[in-house]
Amino acid sequence: MKEIMAFIRLHMVNPTKQALAEAGYPSFTCSKAVGRGKKPLAAEALKVIIKNAGELPANELGEHLSEGVRLVPRRSFSLIVDDEQVETAVKIIIKVNQTGNPGDGKLFVMPIGEGWNIRTGQHQDKEHKLED
Repeated sequence: MKEIMAFIRLHMVNPTKQALAEAGYPSFTCSKAVGRGKKPLAAEALKVIIKNAGELPANELGEHLSEGVRLVPRRSFSLIVDDEQVETAVKIIIKVNQTGNPGDGKLFVMPIGEGWNIRTGQHQDKEHKLED
């Protein structure tokens, strides 16, 4: 089994949920996250804005531009799939979230060592169960 973890834009949560559910992946976890990519703020773009306006705008854009390491709100999706389902699920997430612009997100695939159902005590391989 594998865990697929994707960090996506806030407004892409519902389209991602819908696409995954329609493809047979209705089970996942979604949580709030903040972070940033490795691309630094373009200093030249900041200079052009200041030159044209005389100062940074007194709004969210100006606030964002004034801090080059600001953390950006994102959503973290995590789903567990069988090994043979990884490629399909990854393709769905990328297709829904890919705009070709910086900030589309990141996706990681990680192995799952073991899994247990808490309610039933059943192991993920369904061949053994915890004894009382």
